[in-house]
Amino acid sequence: MATVEVADTWRARLRGLLGRTELPEALWLEPESSVHGVGMRVSLDVALLDGSGVVTHTLVLRPWGLTWPRRGIVAVVEAPRGSFDRWGLHPGSVVARGSTTVTQES
Repeated sequence: MATVEVADTWRARLRGLLGRTELPEALWLEPESSVHGVGMRVSLDVALLDGSGVVTHTLVLRPWGLTWPRRGIVAVVEAPRGSFDRWGLHPGSVVARGSTTVTQES
């Protein structure tokens, strides 16, 4: 599906996509249950994942927006706006993280 950058340390999750001139295809933040767009200039697609990799919610995060922590969410995937439509990613999709890719399982 996409090449993914992993943010699995506190520092990497805090920085996220902030201040980047070019965005990766996807950013996987784990452990994480919410994200913010403070300081962002572009909107992002955001998927909230449970422990099995099931997408429980998707949304468009606008600059300076935020998501609230949700029970059962263990990871968040961020991507440039429009990516999820291209990939067919929606609530109920199951995703898995390889070392450098995110794949959607049927």
